[in-house]
Amino acid sequence: MRRVALLIETSRSYGRDLLRGVKRYSLEQGPWSLFVEVRDLESQPPSWLRNWDGDGIITRSGSTAIAAEVRRARVPTIELRSTRHGPWFPFVGVDNHEVGAMVARHFLERGFRNFGIFALNAEEFFVERRESFVASLKHAGYSCSVLLQSGRTEKPAGWETQQQRLMSWIKQLPRPVAIMACTDQLGCWLLDACSRLSVRVPEEVAIVGVENDDVLTTVSTPPLSSVRLAGEQIGFTAASLLDRLMRGERLRQRQTLIPPICLETRQSSDIVAIEDRDLAQAVQLIRERACSAFTVADILMKVPISRSTLERGFRQLLGRSPNQEIVRVKIERVCQLLRETDLNLDQISRRTGFNTPQYMLEVFRKQMRMTPGAYRRRCAATE
Repeated sequence: MRRVALLIETSRSYGRDLLRGVKRYSLEQGPWSLFVEVRDLESQPPSWLRNWDGDGIITRSGSTAIAAEVRRARVPTIELRSTRHGPWFPFVGVDNHEVGAMVARHFLERGFRNFGIFALNAEEFFVERRESFVASLKHAGYSCSVLLQSGRTEKPAGWETQQQRLMSWIKQLPRPVAIMACTDQLGCWLLDACSRLSVRVPEEVAIVGVENDDVLTTVSTPPLSSVRLAGEQIGFTAASLLDRLMRGERLRQRQTLIPPICLETRQSSDIVAIEDRDLAQAVQLIRERACSAFTVADILMKVPISRSTLERGFRQLLGRSPNQEIVRVKIERVCQLLRETDLNLDQISRRTGFNTPQYMLEVFRKQMRMTPGAYRRRCAATE
């Protein structure tokens, strides 16, 4: 039986998802003897590591001391946190460029024109998230205000200094504004700053975090929208690569990046930010009724606007036609049903307003660049 040490934090949802992915691989392909203990990102090397004589290690840690100890162990190792250990360990992790682009699309689809990002420079992946978000907005023709988190917040004085700085930044941003937080923790700090300022979320400031931590996103007020990372899929993939290394194979690819699953929309960003009342009403009608055989003609019956003005306004504000927006919302609902239910394609097509499962399949493949079945399997790998 292979003996594998898991130096992965247990204090966050993402770390626990990674562990579940490794465990699933062990059950399917092992079994392995897994050594795991309660840890956080900054935990020091365990005392047993220096003399450990196991078969493999999967590590995710912010400690350079752990990386040094793992190298001394001289066993096959997969790294899950940082590519800076690339010369020694193959890396499996999140496609953070897609994380930033996903949040940008989320805000642009809701009609925002003012943007900010509360970011970190502590790790390369934080920088990638920030740069991708800013670049995606620039490509769409918009600029973005950047605030980097600085200092330590463990003591009350440091926490208050930071929150005052956050409030000063929020005050000078034009509104309504959409802000990406590079982690859910930063998102919660943003929500606290808005609360202190009596700034309405999401009406004046919309916020999206990253990692979809089940505690932080639901305990916050209001509940925080967040990017759901493919933690279990990453853990499973890391275990499969480690298995190959333990069998004596050489990996040609030293870095494997896995895109996020989706953006879980909660109250902190669930709003349409369009000043034109008629266009805002049209967008809201689409969000409410797109899956009930709703058409552009139905919009025109409810909103006092000409078809040409409607088409022109949608293209100027959202970059797509009203009909394309209807299709986008329907596909978004299809994705939700694929993730959260066991409904078959015929049932899903009826619930989302598509005429036939075949037509839904065709549209889904064009929009998502994969089949509904492939999307469901990918999501199931993270459950």
